Amino acid sequence: MTRIIGALSDVSDAYDAMFVDLWGCVHDGVRPLPGAVEALQAYRRQGGKVILVTNAPRPRKSVAEQLDQIGVASDAWDDIATSGDSARVAMFTGAVGARVFHIGQPHDAPFFEAPKVVEDPVAVERVPLDQAEGIACTGPFDPTADPSVLRPQLLAAKTRRLPLLCANPDIVVDRGGVREWCAGAIAELYTQMGGTSLYFGKPHPPIYDLARRRLSRIADVSDGRILCVGDGIATDVAGAMGEDLDILFLSGGLGAEPTGTAPDGDPDPEKLAAFLEAEQSNPTFVIGTLR
Repeated sequence: MTRIIGALSDVSDAYDAMFVDLWGCVHDGVRPLPGAVEALQAYRRQGGKVILVTNAPRPRKSVAEQLDQIGVASDAWDDIATSGDSARVAMFTGAVGARVFHIGQPHDAPFFEAPKVVEDPVAVERVPLDQAEGIACTGPFDPTADPSVLRPQLLAAKTRRLPLLCANPDIVVDRGGVREWCAGAIAELYTQMGGTSLYFGKPHPPIYDLARRRLSRIADVSDGRILCVGDGIATDVAGAMGEDLDILFLSGGLGAEPTGTAPDGDPDPEKLAAFLEAEQSNPTFVIGTLR
């Protein structure tokens, strides 16, 4: 049965490590969220390990640089596992061919740097759609535009049976209070149109395998002593449940409205119960925000 808690410290003693989502949990894309960094710092001071597990379509190094720019203290986490890293491994081992059409923005260029863990990587080349063997989607060209604007390109790709590699399964994120579309929305549309989409971030297994490997470098922790933290019911919660890991659902993020969670407050128990029933979800714990 799901339990509403008042602070991370209410349950953190039962866990030796946490897999923590970033966007909507630790920061909003512009600044750290109040209380979140402090909660993670306190947990690490007690000996806990924190692996940031994010559907960001970029390499670990790029995400770490972003955290520094935003102002997320480096002593709040131990390592990072990104959807981008999981997807890059697949791409550079040939999952969507060597000639790739990129759907995304210029700042996602680091995605096309071959990861060191891949021996003899495929020589991936970005090409126009009509020359491509596959698609690498790191996000929309314009994150504020409805994904349906890409229907012409996706139809052409489906006709040629091109696989689409989705580097970020999130559907939307809130950047400083403004909702933006993510790569997951494009992959979802492509699948609905009859195309083939390949996923590597939450809720899919590859990113959890990567997170466990990153954790194993610094500590030997069994699954029963790992707590996941996230605000995405279809990504963070579904992924943790699929991996049989405990999950702390932050209802004040993407689910704030349907759960009746006020800013810096807790969810309305009745609305939360209705929301979880509708989503057929059963997180271990719930709190408004990470604190």
